Amino acid sequence: MRTGLQGILPSPAGGGKRLFNIVFASKNEGKIREVKAILDGADINLLSLHNYPHIPEITEDGHTFFENALKKAQTVSGLTGEAAFADDSGLAVDALAGAPGVYSARYSGPGATDTGNVAKLLHDLKDVPAGKRSASFICVLVLWYPGGNYFTFEGRWRGEITSEPAGNNGFGYDPVFFVPERGLTSAQLPPEVKNRISHRAQALTMLKDALAKGQEHAGRKS
Repeated sequence: MRTGLQGILPSPAGGGKRLFNIVFASKNEGKIREVKAILDGADINLLSLHNYPHIPEITEDGHTFFENALKKAQTVSGLTGEAAFADDSGLAVDALAGAPGVYSARYSGPGATDTGNVAKLLHDLKDVPAGKRSASFICVLVLWYPGGNYFTFEGRWRGEITSEPAGNNGFGYDPVFFVPERGLTSAQLPPEVKNRISHRAQALTMLKDALAKGQEHAGRKS
């Protein structure tokens, strides 16, 4: 688990505990549920792109998770005038040289679905034996403030890819991401457990901790 935090996040104007708006740059219901649960108790008014239906789809054309997260956070902050954060996350399989990586959400091609992506992944690993199917879920999160200050956070979650899906919780590759220390796939974990240990939970917990410190600092300037 790593953080690229460049400083402590600025407190709301005037200090104190006044809630201030932060927009999560996503319409993904699975991600939104996780973010709400993990950031519960933070002194923020959490919004999402559902609150801004006029914002068009933002093309993720970066070569890294960071580039995609930065683009989304910066764009949404510019269009809303609010602080915005975005994550880019995906699965990196060691036996596939880090694939699907930044292409995780569209791994099976145009019109990709979770089911299609999982099916392609299992097909690509059909000749890879158990014990050599290690993988990481990676989440890079960028928080962008109007004016150009931004902060980065990163979480990594190690596991293995199973030979078939199991579990009904979560989304994406969760049904085939096996967590050895739990003996379950991510999709079999209770949400409250996943929201403590996942890659996204790690990055969001860093964000929540930084928000709680509330000390003014310049951060990284674009």
